[in-house]
Parts: sequence; C-alpha cells; structure tokens
Amino acid sequence: MPDSLAFRWNLIQAPGDRRIVGQPPDNVHAVEPPASAAVAQEEHVAPHARRLRARDVGNRLRESLLFLPLVQLAVACALEEFVAILDRQVAVSATARFGLRPDAAVTLLSTVAGATITTAGVVFSLLVVTLQLASAQFSPRVLRTFWRDRSGQVLIGLLLSTFAFCVLALTQIDTAAERAPVLTIWSSLLLAFASLLAIVAYLNRIARQHYVGRILESVATETTRLIHAQAVPQPVDPPDLTTLGPPIVVRASRDGWVQQLDNPTMVAAVPPASVVRVDTRIGAFLAAGEPIATLWPGQPLTERQVAKITALVRHALIQGDARTMQQDIDFGLRQMTDIALRALSPSVTDPTTAIEAVMWLATVTRRLVQTDLPAHAVRAEGDRILLTPCALDHAEYVAHSFGQLRHYAAGSPQVAMALVRSLRMLRAASMVPSASQALDQQLTLTVQCCEQAGLLPFDLDMIRAVAQAP
Repeated sequence: MPDSLAFRWNLIQAPGDRRIVGQPPDNVHAVEPPASAAVAQEEHVAPHARRLRARDVGNRLRESLLFLPLVQLAVACALEEFVAILDRQVAVSATARFGLRPDAAVTLLSTVAGATITTAGVVFSLLVVTLQLASAQFSPRVLRTFWRDRSGQVLIGLLLSTFAFCVLALTQIDTAAERAPVLTIWSSLLLAFASLLAIVAYLNRIARQHYVGRILESVATETTRLIHAQAVPQPVDPPDLTTLGPPIVVRASRDGWVQQLDNPTMVAAVPPASVVRVDTRIGAFLAAGEPIATLWPGQPLTERQVAKITALVRHALIQGDARTMQQDIDFGLRQMTDIALRALSPSVTDPTTAIEAVMWLATVTRRLVQTDLPAHAVRAEGDRILLTPCALDHAEYVAHSFGQLRHYAAGSPQVAMALVRSLRMLRAASMVPSASQALDQQLTLTVQCCEQAGLLPFDLDMIRAVAQAP
C-alpha cells in the first residue's frame, strides 16, 4: 500500500475506544461551562451555518420550475389591480382614441387569455421533451443545466402572468360603459407581445443549448469556479490519535448525498485545542447512522456540551437527494465523463462528441493539477486541528476523470488518440508530483487497454507513438 494511502487509512481506522454521541463522557471532572461561553460558541458557528442554509435554499430555488413563475404571477395580479385603480382615477385623454368598446375588449382579453394558457401547455411539453432527449443523448446528470435555465422559467411565468392579468382584467370591464379601461387593455397587449418575444427567444436559446459543446462549457465553467474558490490553509503534521483518549462520534441523522460540508463550522463547533476528523466528503452518499465526524475534545465535556456540539456539527453538513455543483468538483468531472461514456455506448456511437468531452474534461483537469488542494491535516483558530482523510486528492481526481473512460475509449482509435494526447498534455502541465504519477499511470493503462481492445496494428502503433513522445 502506498504511504499516502496507508496514512489516510490509519487516520480512519485509528484504534481506541469510541463513545457514541449522547452517552455521558468518561471524564469525571467535566465542569459545566458558563452560559456565556456556550452562547459565544453558538454565535461563532451561526454565520457559517446561515451561509450554508442560504446557499442551499438559493440552489433549490434556482432549480425550481415553480418559484420564479409564481413570483411573476403574483406581480401580474398586483399590477392588474394597480392599473385598474389608475384607470378609475386618472384621465388618459391622450390615449382615449385607442380605446375599445367593452364588447370588443372582452373578446380581445378572452382571446389573449386562451392563447397564452394554450401556449404555456405547449412550452411545458417542449420542456419535457427537451429533458427526455438530453437524458437519453447525454446523461441524466446534465438535466440540471436545463431546468436551471432562467429563460424557460421566465417564459413560463410570463405566459401565466399574461393569462392571469387578462382574466382579472375581464372583471374590470363594465359592459354598460362607453369605453373599456384603456390602460388595462394596453397593458394586456404589452404582456401578450412580450410573451411572443419570449417564446421566440426561448426557442432560439433551447436550440443552441442542446449543442453538446454548450453543455460541456457550462459544466466546465461551474467546475473551474469551484476549483478557484477553494481555500488552502497551512498544513500541519497529523497528531497521533491513539494518545488523544476516547473520541466522540457524530453520526448522520438521515440518508442522502453530501451537497455541502463547511469545515470552518466543524472546527468552530468544538472547544479550543480539539482535533476534528471529518469522516465523509463532498459528493459522498451518507446513510443515516454513518459517522459525519469524530472529535477529540481539548477539554472534559458534560453530556449537555456533547449534545450541543453534536447539533452544531450537524449544522455544518447539508444532505440532499442528488449531487449538486455547490461545492462538488468531482460531480462536474462526473458529468463530463458521463457525456463521453454515453457517446461511446453502442446505442449512440458518437466518437466526435466523446472527443469533445475529453477535451473539456482535460481542460478542467489541467486547472486541478496546477492548483494546490487543501491538505488532509490543517491547523485552525484556537489551536484546533482539522483532519480530512476522505477528501479527494490530485491522484483521485485524475483517476475519477479518466479511470472509467479509458476502458470504453480503447475500442475507438480516434477517441483513444485524443485521450492519450490529453494525458500527455496534462502530464507536461502538472505541477503536483502525485498528479504526475497518476497521469503516468493512466497513460500506461490506456495504452494497455488499447492493446487488449483488438485494434489494428497501425492504430496501435500511432497510439504508442503519441504516448511515448518526449
């Protein structure tokens, strides 16, 4: 076993008695701290926890096809009431000649309302078909790119708003009056024309958005942003966990994917001079009862303190039913790899798309192998030590990017050639020794896969020549 893997395995499997959270501590000299100290600790953790919750809520709202249309619908209802008040209280003689008779206005509003609600149904159907095609042709993981699109949400909301405005406007028309409300009629027409323009813009956007290059570019941009957003604290030598006494194990209370994990919150939740080991990582599936973190407090704790720390540590974790791009770099790599694998599947067989996915995947991986990642042992404020043995390192990111892809690319000489060239490029650009070793390994394994895939000798010679080029 390599030294780095052995070190991380020892961290996870450190010997010593473990005490499940909720049991009274073994230290008999634990003293209840002043109330002010507990309040200060909660106040220190609260900003980090609020930031996590706000990011989670924002991500859910961004992916919701209901939130923005409902907001637009509410605004349309309020706008109709406001325009009706203006029609009753303000004289608009300059536009009176553009007014309609009440019966004509009723016909116009009824026609616009019926047309917009019918079009809304067509747009919903078009969106469903688009999601089905994207899932079948690319990957179910890329569907989030489509339902996060603001243009589709705005169009649906605009159609619903136009319908609601026209229906409410019908209640404002007095059939016994000489003229229908001018501002109300013109506002409904403006909404109808805006809906027409939005439909054309949406069709133009969705036609372009279905191009695989735009999907890959969107995923690559999000992933690169996460890479650059990482903080890299000063590393320290990991402590000997066998000398720290019995730990406290905080366990997950539900099943789900780890969408967000805030290390500052974890650290702030424990007393000074404590050791915190995070037993999961971003993008991992965590079942209820599995460890979130193992804590070695720097001072004796009471049962009440243990319960408080447990709650604070759980606030540092956000779980959900699907992986997201809030912090998950590996999920970005997964999406691009899935597109390449789907393109190489017998049901699709599109090597050109696979080559394009390999290019974008290599572009993102290049950023990774040129960027320092957080160490697995760092020192935080208050002489606390944070251990993250489960966090992915450069070698694991490289393996996740190309380990599965090389098996399926070996049967296509063009894709295999693109993969070998990308690995060579990454090897030359790598600034991290562990990443360079992982790239060398992937390059060797890719050539071996090609040799066993039954390619023609000419194709094999070309691949070997590229792999062995200086």
